[in-house]
Amino acid sequence: MRRHGTGRYGTGRHGSFRYGRGRPARPRAASVSRRPSASEYFPGPGAHPRHTEVPAAEPLSARERATIKADGDVVPIVQTGPTGTKLDVVFIGDGYTASQQEDFHADVRAKWAKVSAVEPYASYKSLFNVWAVDAVSRQSGVSGDPVSGTVKDTALGSAFYCDGIERLLCVDTNKVESYAKKAADPDLVIVLANSAKYGGAGYNDITSPSGYDGIATASSDHAHSDQVLVHETGHSLGKLADEYWYDEYGTYTGAEPWESNSSKLTADRLTALKKKWYRWIGRTSPDGGTVGAYEGGGYHPRGLYRPTTNSIMRTLGREFNLPGREAMIAGFHRHASVVTPLTSTDSPVRRDAKVTVEAADGIRLRWSVDGREAKQARDDTTVSPRALGVPADGRTHKLSVHATDGTAAVRDPELKFRCSATFLRGGFRADGGAGGVTGAPGCRAPSVPGPWAAVCAARGTVALQRPGAVGDRPPYPLSPPVPAVPAVPAVRTCSLPGA
Repeated sequence: MRRHGTGRYGTGRHGSFRYGRGRPARPRAASVSRRPSASEYFPGPGAHPRHTEVPAAEPLSARERATIKADGDVVPIVQTGPTGTKLDVVFIGDGYTASQQEDFHADVRAKWAKVSAVEPYASYKSLFNVWAVDAVSRQSGVSGDPVSGTVKDTALGSAFYCDGIERLLCVDTNKVESYAKKAADPDLVIVLANSAKYGGAGYNDITSPSGYDGIATASSDHAHSDQVLVHETGHSLGKLADEYWYDEYGTYTGAEPWESNSSKLTADRLTALKKKWYRWIGRTSPDGGTVGAYEGGGYHPRGLYRPTTNSIMRTLGREFNLPGREAMIAGFHRHASVVTPLTSTDSPVRRDAKVTVEAADGIRLRWSVDGREAKQARDDTTVSPRALGVPADGRTHKLSVHATDGTAAVRDPELKFRCSATFLRGGFRADGGAGGVTGAPGCRAPSVPGPWAAVCAARGTVALQRPGAVGDRPPYPLSPPVPAVPAVPAVRTCSLPGA
């Protein structure tokens, strides 16, 4: 634990960018919302979270923009693969002076070690890259620590006692965006405040122009602040609802919630209608007890049901319940590819060549030639077309690898991740293309430079073609059909339905 200086407290500037859900296209400049931001905070370890609204952030001044432009070195902490094929977690430090940046990096390592020890993170560590973005503060520590009269001059304006609430740790979200976008492809953004005081916040209604959903804040040196981060990623990655309630909210009378862990239906109705977490009902859950339908959740004591009595989406320090783990794994796969071709697909593959893919831990691989499985190559990451039976007949043949996450933690077949990569031997010239990669239903196109143009069809397939004239079409059918696309950089990856 480090010593922090003291001073007088100031309110700082907080708020959000753009509201709504999903992952919009990434414009070059931030679009700033001036509406108040809903923020979740945590009264204490083991407590139920609470909600409030905080003022919107003010636009950055020219001086602030210039300061940030000259700051913000990006330091790799954990690298498991190329950005764009992994889920990239970006930590930004606040209240760390120039001489304390190594302390910040050590804090990131320690905090990520605790977060990634929680299931299902622990089983999917190979899907994550972790980055630290250095934001140099003039003073050490953050405002509101140890008392409300303390003020610090920090890079992101982090402050306890935000909106008069001691444990609410707010931040200037415009500054967060300016630092976060220095990382190549931020999927999850966490602000780590240089403090031992308990607190944090979750800005869950932010959809950033840089691509991440929400911002989580936490103190660096409190033993339980990692639980704040785990809970908040339940929202940003798992798209999970809160499972706590306020008695004064009364009975819920609205429409069926869209979140997978909240429903108006009882256990019997969930089972009869085969809705949401019905596949897990009756199973013992890692957070304790049995999966069912327990009244109370989504801020309402009556009219809404949650899967278990007390998961981490209700109380810090708990585990994700079974439906929650399933949702988190689906979220991981929305951002990271479980199989990545390492052999180039921009030219025909020779019969005697080695074809190599990289697969995440626990992924089952099945190779096929012209649609027929080559069973001798099951789970191999490197194969030879010749050894798999590709004949030397001068014709074009299709060698494919199909990847499946067979984890028992996912029961919904719509969420069972499947992805395939196809390597064409001999090539084709019917429309000017050569080679290709195909994917499972749905697709996601992270910003990975490459000589390919992507065609995406919701719940259809993804095809990647080599750039040619505008109007080129894939050599194989898409379902449903989609229009031709111009030749633009894209990716070699695929993801879940609806991603």
